[in-house]
Amino acid sequence: MTALVDEHPRLGVECVLRELHIPSSTYYRWRRAEKEPCERRRRDVELTERIKEIHADSAGIYGSPRVHAVLKREGTPVGRKRVERLMREADLAGVSPRRKGHPRPTLRLPEPAEPGTRLC
Repeated sequence: MTALVDEHPRLGVECVLRELHIPSSTYYRWRRAEKEPCERRRRDVELTERIKEIHADSAGIYGSPRVHAVLKREGTPVGRKRVERLMREADLAGVSPRRKGHPRPTLRLPEPAEPGTRLC
């Protein structure tokens, strides 16, 4: 929406908004949100930085449950799903321990020889 107004500055903002049936207050609220993020987004940036530190301190092993536990232990009020979302957005993941019972990778056999070639 704001891109349309930016691309065509000769058109008045009010004219475009009237044609799109969008209140002008909505447009100006979008503009303000682009310049100054809301409190939640600012807090998300701070939490993401702290989550990255905790994840790095664990050598990349801690997943969201352990990161959430560390934050809770530190007294940071944050929900488990919020930690999951922020870790997903930051492309962070924990390492799962290998469980017994999973099959090992299969042994790859060499490619068969072409017909007519001597094997010895």
